[in-house]
Amino acid sequence: MNVKISHTAEVQKFLEEASGLHNEAGDARTKALIYRILRDSVNIIEDLAVTPEEFWKAVNYLNVLGARQEAGLVVAGLGLEHYLDLLMDAEDEQAGKTGGTPRTIEGPLYVAGAPLSQGEARLDDGLDPGVTLFMQGRVFNTAGEPLAGAVVDVWHANTGGTYSYFDASQSEFNLRRRIVTDAEGRYRFRSIVPSGYGCPPDGPTQQLLDQLGRHGQRPAHVHFFISAPDHRHLTTQINLDGEKYLHDDFAYATRDELIAKITFSEDQARAAAYGVSGRFAEIEFDFTLQSSAQPEEQQRHERARALED
Repeated sequence: MNVKISHTAEVQKFLEEASGLHNEAGDARTKALIYRILRDSVNIIEDLAVTPEEFWKAVNYLNVLGARQEAGLVVAGLGLEHYLDLLMDAEDEQAGKTGGTPRTIEGPLYVAGAPLSQGEARLDDGLDPGVTLFMQGRVFNTAGEPLAGAVVDVWHANTGGTYSYFDASQSEFNLRRRIVTDAEGRYRFRSIVPSGYGCPPDGPTQQLLDQLGRHGQRPAHVHFFISAPDHRHLTTQINLDGEKYLHDDFAYATRDELIAKITFSEDQARAAAYGVSGRFAEIEFDFTLQSSAQPEEQQRHERARALED
């Protein structure tokens, strides 16, 4: 028989005490959150008859998750980061904030402070033998007017599916740049075609996904922060058309409006115009920002990021 005691006055008082609700010190918001977490946790323990062995296995999982620095990966894999996007989309719809390029998840691999370029940049350091990629586009407002001086902050993986800073074999800020749009709102960059990647096969995220019968693969994609004065900050990414996991992304980041057509070419006359030879790829993708007079909407959400104060 499954005994339940969480509803009793004694246990409720105990949870309140453990959450700090019976003292005047500390932070009220933290107390409220911890109380709810404790209350829901004991309900889960009782409702699902969690055994002590299962409880301590979960505690150890959290230790391993932190030691491997995969917390940001597991919240993406469980769809929680995507859920935040869905919630913000619903809040925008209710507030009548419509139009613009859709948001999607940031992921855990952004690094602040990438070199700043005017109009165009080269992202790669020339050491990866991947297919050369030329990407360009424009940044507009919802009236269709180009936004000069917008900042296109772009980052992506190499052909091995790893990111600079987190992969010590890559040069500093490899495949990361910030580009200020020109008078026509245009940005351009040269890079390499990124690879999709999977969760570390020996890590706790993949271990959990295995228990759920799920894979941990992502399609090739390119991340963006797009910002401009008096406009809402946009966190988004494009997924490359034709990828195996395009509509089966373990992180649920694919949105139809964010699928970018990538064209591969061996046209040597066109390659020569770019100053390269051999096979290359092209992507053209525009971004549209909503206007906003609220300073907090013009900034990216605060969270712990590499090299960000």
